[in-house]
Amino acid sequence: MNYLDTFFGSYEQYKDPSLSGRYIHLKHIEPLVNRYKKNFQVKILGESVEGNPIYSLTLGNGSKKILMWSQMHGNESTTTKAVFDLLNYIAAKKDIREFITSNCTLCILPMVNPDGALAYTRVNSNSIDLNRDAQEQTQPESIILREAFNSFKPNFCFNLHDQRTIFSAGKAALPATVSFLTPAEDKERSITTERKRSMEIIGHMNQFLQRHIPGQVGRYDDGYNINCVGDTFQSQQVPTILFESGHFPLDYQREQTRKYIACSMLCAIIYIADHTITGNQYKMYFDIPENEKLFYDVILRNFPIKEDGTVQHLDIAILFKESLKEGELKFIPNVERIEKDLKFYAHKEFDMNTLDSPSVEKYEINEAFLTKLLRNI
Repeated sequence: MNYLDTFFGSYEQYKDPSLSGRYIHLKHIEPLVNRYKKNFQVKILGESVEGNPIYSLTLGNGSKKILMWSQMHGNESTTTKAVFDLLNYIAAKKDIREFITSNCTLCILPMVNPDGALAYTRVNSNSIDLNRDAQEQTQPESIILREAFNSFKPNFCFNLHDQRTIFSAGKAALPATVSFLTPAEDKERSITTERKRSMEIIGHMNQFLQRHIPGQVGRYDDGYNINCVGDTFQSQQVPTILFESGHFPLDYQREQTRKYIACSMLCAIIYIADHTITGNQYKMYFDIPENEKLFYDVILRNFPIKEDGTVQHLDIAILFKESLKEGELKFIPNVERIEKDLKFYAHKEFDMNTLDSPSVEKYEINEAFLTKLLRNI
């Protein structure tokens, strides 16, 4: 049976309805964690700065051990949703569950930064980016993740993140809906044996995704930083894969992206379970174009602007800033640049020449106008 195609085709059946949108925190996932105590081994590995529990879920007794962690950055929640969708499928389907658990052991930390998740911030409560704390380990969350790595002794690591809407898959006018990276082990970005093994797995995930989102898979920058968790674990000779959840057209809640991420994770797990990963097929990795920063959320073309008594028609580029207000996530439009014939792409474009005969007096660049204009995006 093709488990991956089955999961993809019936995804809505396993998509957890209790997790939606971008604002996902501990109170959202704790009922799900407790529900899985019947199926999987659930542990509290320790506590965050604010005393919130950091959970792990472990399943399987296979020899190939995969460590996965999500929401190291509190405002990057898409992979957390995808993790629980995947677990729903594994728990519900005996055949795939037995296949995975007989070949693999999975250890999943679904929310490494519960304080940051509640505050909807990248950093933890001490304003530390946990993904730059892999060496010094100054934070309790960093120590917990490292201890999980040391005690579990994984054969593979999945480092689960979100990326901004600015990324294109190469130079094409297509967003990087999913991006992957095998982190470097040294400043020279050497193509080592363990990186080749990661690359082989990524290549197979890309083959699957190209059937569904052709041209929308990117390769993340592999600049070396030993303070990053992925680079550190890769330098320990453990093949590590960075998953980046990106933008699907007009999917700002990332409900479509979560599907592609969940299916990518399943694709990787099945491939690991069913193959001896040698790295011999690593060259597929380089078929994936490198990410470029070529997108804005919105571009207003031909916007009339009066300067020194002269009206110019310029392009206005807008990025949304995510702001948590009274427990609700808002997308606030912010003007990033104004220039003639802007050579960038946008997830949504408006030609102001076609909107009610624009005049300088009618259109002012302010938050109220932009919010009204973009209300339906």
